[in-house]
Amino acid sequence: MEKLTFFALSAPEKLDRIAAYLSERLTRELNRHRYGYVCIALEAMEQLLLACHCQSINLLVESFLGTLRLLLEADRPHLHILATGSFVKFANIEEDTPSYHRSYDFFVSRFSEMCHSDHEDPEMQIKIRVSGIRGLQGVVRKTVDDELQVNIWEPRHMEQIVPALLVNLEQGSSGSPAEQTEVCFRELLGRAAYGHINNAIRPVLMHLDSRSLWEGGGFAVRCFQIIMFSIQSQHSHLVIQQLLGHLDANSRSPASVRAGIVEVLSEAAVIEATGSVGPTVLEVFNTLLRQLRQSVDYQLTGYYDNARKHKTTSFHEKTLQDGVIKTIGSFANTLPVYQRSEVMLFIMGKIPVPGIYPALGSPNAGFEGSRMIQVMLLKSLLQVSERYDSSNLLTALPSSFLEPLLSFTLMDDPEIRLLVLSILTSLIDRRHNADRITAVSVTFDVSVLEQKEDTCSRQDNLFIRKHAQRLYRHVFLACKEESNGPSHYQALCSLLVVLSVELVSEEVLVDLIRLILALQELGVSNQESLSVLNRCSLHAVCAAVLHVLSQLGPPPPLRQHVTQVIESRQKGAPHLLPEGVLCDQPRIPNGDLMVDKDLLFVQSKICEALTGSSYSAQCERLNTPYTPQLTDEDRLSRKMSIADTISLQIAIDQESSADPQVCFCL
Repeated sequence: MEKLTFFALSAPEKLDRIAAYLSERLTRELNRHRYGYVCIALEAMEQLLLACHCQSINLLVESFLGTLRLLLEADRPHLHILATGSFVKFANIEEDTPSYHRSYDFFVSRFSEMCHSDHEDPEMQIKIRVSGIRGLQGVVRKTVDDELQVNIWEPRHMEQIVPALLVNLEQGSSGSPAEQTEVCFRELLGRAAYGHINNAIRPVLMHLDSRSLWEGGGFAVRCFQIIMFSIQSQHSHLVIQQLLGHLDANSRSPASVRAGIVEVLSEAAVIEATGSVGPTVLEVFNTLLRQLRQSVDYQLTGYYDNARKHKTTSFHEKTLQDGVIKTIGSFANTLPVYQRSEVMLFIMGKIPVPGIYPALGSPNAGFEGSRMIQVMLLKSLLQVSERYDSSNLLTALPSSFLEPLLSFTLMDDPEIRLLVLSILTSLIDRRHNADRITAVSVTFDVSVLEQKEDTCSRQDNLFIRKHAQRLYRHVFLACKEESNGPSHYQALCSLLVVLSVELVSEEVLVDLIRLILALQELGVSNQESLSVLNRCSLHAVCAAVLHVLSQLGPPPPLRQHVTQVIESRQKGAPHLLPEGVLCDQPRIPNGDLMVDKDLLFVQSKICEALTGSSYSAQCERLNTPYTPQLTDEDRLSRKMSIADTISLQIAIDQESSADPQVCFCL
């Protein structure tokens, strides 16, 4: 071998004759089944390949590859493994000279076929499959960086390579070729340029479809986790777009398949956290919201196709809907703050309002369908708002978003009202104090809250001036709803506490005290015919919020008065405290609710407590009982639909608009 190598290096023009002889000899020995000599001839060719880097090496390579084809076409598995090992060694050689005529199509096809081996001997089957995977890895390494070679990214090659890898990736048991497969798959994806991503991902989607691997989601999620971590980060939005397109293409597939794709999307979005989901951010949310609406149609009709041949169940559709809502939150979390604001406005604009935007609701869905879509879109809004961090409330709650959101507090549906309160709280709560208010209580210590050290900023003052009264009014109206439950009053309490902590100013604190006294009066007089439970809950909310407010800076006499009233209630009227009524088993009195004067917070005593301090200037306002600013919206019957409410708001806006074009648009 040493003499042969020396001769080949000394006379490279002889390489073609040497290669031809070795190839002929190997073929002869192969036909005679003298496999020992086959191995010797193949090793001789390998040694020459490793030693020679001259221009004539292409002559040797052609004979070498032809010999490997012969071995791979033989019916002996050990020869296939031998040939693959030789090919891998060749693939690791860096050639100095270009080759214009070399083809690897046969090797792609043969190695892919080996990856699917079903040899009767399990050990041999694993060896053949691992060998096939290593062979594919060699083809990729040899071709991917050489523009003169076959384009490995063409669909015809990807449709062979990718399924061959995925079949082995599925079999993740010990001793299987899954580990080697994952290495190969990651290497393949890591080398993919921008224009190659779609060709690499499409066979993955086809494979998961054909083998029904979306359902259950485990393998599909793992597969796309590998993809997202392997490709270059700037290309990850292409994967997202492929998945969204595939979700649309599967609109009429079973709910379990759609839910599997949505789960993969959600996991991919978490990984793709580079600040953007590509150039069409809103298209992502448009696709997901469209899936929600279709799912509601399917849930109500019981079928997931127009021909009504394929049945679905509420359970499966609700699982899908929960997945879509979670995915909307996952995507929103990858966006910068300004884009999240756009997304929230976008979702708000999609909420169907019966009678005004009928096109947004499905014609098949009717009132119940519209209500379900409203609930789900508000849940989606809540997902986005929970991670929304903004230093500026004017940006977080612009009029175009806040006004329609507040209008939903007038709806008769308790679930919708509760969602709106949660959304408001999460957007106002810039320091995440709502998480610290685990339960409404009159023993709550505000030292656990993260409070502002400075006074209200200019932007916060503008927000107070522009929106505070509207906010207080809707809190007051929300408290009057007969269908409120303990969760509504807990949410109202959290909202008021967060407001008082976020907008620290004497003006806000006095306004909140006035609002609480008005709510207390509502609970005492019962002008709205509220149940005893709801009236007790109102008193409990007043006690809990005043307990917090009294710790946020007012003079000590206020806290003394609040503590005195709370102690009186603890002794004789625990049903007026949150611990007694806002719980699973509320303790409420039999018959009508009678409240003694010493159990109430007294406006004159509160005013007296604030006199002589920096709050003195606000005392005159405190002497004026709170009544919601009367607008046409307030005169609405509590039972009026949201459609009537917004119609009236639009009419008011039209009257106040001087520009006839604006009126025409509205």
